[in-house]
Amino acid sequence: MTSLKDLPLRQNLVGKTPYGAPQDPVAVSLNVNENTHPIPEAVITEIVAELTRAVRGVNRYPDRDFVELREALAGYLGHGLTASQLWAANGSNEVLQQILQAFGGPGRSLLSFTPTYSMYPLLADGTDTQWVPVERPADYALTPDFVSETLRLHAPSIAILCGPNNPTGTPLDLDTITAAYDAFDGILVVDEAYHEFDAERESAVTLLQGRPRLLVSRTMSKAFAFAGVRLGYLAADPAVVDALKLVRLPYHLSALTQAAAMAAIRHASEMLATVADIRVQRDRLARALSELGYLVHPSGANFLLVGGFANPTATFEALLAEGILIRDLGIPGHLRITAGTENETTMLITALTALTSAER
Repeated sequence: MTSLKDLPLRQNLVGKTPYGAPQDPVAVSLNVNENTHPIPEAVITEIVAELTRAVRGVNRYPDRDFVELREALAGYLGHGLTASQLWAANGSNEVLQQILQAFGGPGRSLLSFTPTYSMYPLLADGTDTQWVPVERPADYALTPDFVSETLRLHAPSIAILCGPNNPTGTPLDLDTITAAYDAFDGILVVDEAYHEFDAERESAVTLLQGRPRLLVSRTMSKAFAFAGVRLGYLAADPAVVDALKLVRLPYHLSALTQAAAMAAIRHASEMLATVADIRVQRDRLARALSELGYLVHPSGANFLLVGGFANPTATFEALLAEGILIRDLGIPGHLRITAGTENETTMLITALTALTSAER
């Protein structure tokens, strides 16, 4: 049987493995930072109606530039943005891939601060862009001085700041973003996949005016509970949008994706109604784990990075045996846990309390 080693792969892909997270069918799945709350039935009804209308026209290609969707996204973000400043693709991963296709490539580099989203180096590999990881400080927080000094030193073609950061949950302040932008001449991407869960900080879209190299990536997968639809988007200078059009595939957003996303945006308030409860469950989980003696890192996202596990893999497997799936990312002593519904959070706290008592 033929294997990867038998194929003439590009040299920078040899020995690499694809992105993957466990997908075990369990009762409580808290490992990939989904919004585990269901979409309201009334919104489902309208989305299905929009999909029905869209299906009647699928013998034709969809709007290649999805102008109506971009207008809807601009309206959702506000701050005077227009459709010309918005772009979208099949998840924010594809948005980031298109950025690297347009501004990365051979002889160019992508820098980010680790630990961070594990797709960044994979996207760099896929576009033959040099990956430059820089370790975060011990508390994972990025400061203006640390970021600006790093960017001046390495002068990357592209830098990504993830805020709140995945997998640490660390919030990202606007003054750090402005310092980063001023420190180098490359493309600065702020990955705001989890922004709606941070109740304390404004979005980096407020900084776009006069900063043509600043790109703000967002997604409907998390707060909107729309992970299965695969709709990510970006706000940036219109010239950046024009650059991404050079590398996108024709008709890359299906008519069904466009229809579902526009219906969801029309009902943004209902779709986002669970965000407040998720914050409550996140903070409840943080308190419970702290009381159990674990180290809970500050989080502005819908998940927690938790330290203090003597054997994270053993804890992961013990919870899995109880039908609870969380994430072991290989960070020594740590596990990442998504904040779920009240019932899911209760089940997790109960299981971890029993495990901790048994270990001690």
